[in-house]
Amino acid sequence: MKFAVIIEEGKNNYSTYVPDLPGCVSTGKTVEEAKKNIQEAIEFHIKGMKEDGESIPVPVSISETVEVAA
Repeated sequence: MKFAVIIEEGKNNYSTYVPDLPGCVSTGKTVEEAKKNIQEAIEFHIKGMKEDGESIPVPVSISETVEVAA
């Protein structure tokens, strides 16, 4: 499965979340670390959902960048 992940730069780190998995969040000191950590968080989140008998949501969110004149 492929989930859209949002990465936001903070003052001291990067935070990440998954729109299709509410509550699935992570952080990292670099973008690369944040991506690695959110991948692990997604796997852990899905494992917990399965153990609780919950259905895994089908990923529907997409991410695009849009260029605008500043």
